[in-house]
Amino acid sequence: MNSLEQAEVLLIVVSVCTATGAWNWLIDPETQKVSFFTSLWNHPFFTISCITLIGLFFAGIHKRVVAPSIIAARCRTVLAEYNMSCDDVSIFFVRKL
Repeated sequence: MNSLEQAEVLLIVVSVCTATGAWNWLIDPETQKVSFFTSLWNHPFFTISCITLIGLFFAGIHKRVVAPSIIAARCRTVLAEYNMSCDDVSIFFVRKL
């Protein structure tokens, strides 16, 4: 597993944990009765996963996951101007006119 796949898996796991924690936080009837910070203190799973997700975004994990697709799209755009294309494994094709 390369670093890109590890970053994708980590982002997916933390996102699912945050969504699950958020759901449990929102359906808890005590959430409406106590203050915001007390509610976060009562739901440590959500709080920790949310802080982790924010930390990952500040560390730039979204750039590592999205950057390869942006680079590939830009390369395809440039190659199209010269009647060329490439697939996902970097094999180039010359189109006939």
